[in-house]
Amino acid sequence: MRFFDTDEYEGFWGSFGDIIWWFLWAFVFVAYLFVLFAIISDLFRDRKLSGWWKAVWILFLIFLPFLTALVYLIARGAGMGERAAKEAQTVRAAQDAYIKSVAAPASPADEIAKAKALLDAGTITQAEYDAIKAKALA
Repeated sequence: MRFFDTDEYEGFWGSFGDIIWWFLWAFVFVAYLFVLFAIISDLFRDRKLSGWWKAVWILFLIFLPFLTALVYLIARGAGMGERAAKEAQTVRAAQDAYIKSVAAPASPADEIAKAKALLDAGTITQAEYDAIKAKALA
């Protein structure tokens, strides 16, 4: 009895062709998941489509997934690109605004005004206010 007899050992590693087919089907499945999540995110990104139509698309994606994904990509594919570009532009603008607000050095007057507001609210003590004021003026 041979240890690795091909007649007895037929499993996942049994033939190179089986491995290639397995990787091909794994790739197709992952690509399908990417398409499915892109469609679902586009559905919820679309402000013009009513909630009922979104529910109908989701139901069809559950019960007829491949056909519905194909129809959705054909019927609404151009809009998907436009909505994705608009969303990316909105995110970019918000990110730029955040970076400017964080990176811009506050003027000493702004820091003292913030510290005074904290002092008036009772959040910090007079000593802490004086330390912040001295640091801002330095």
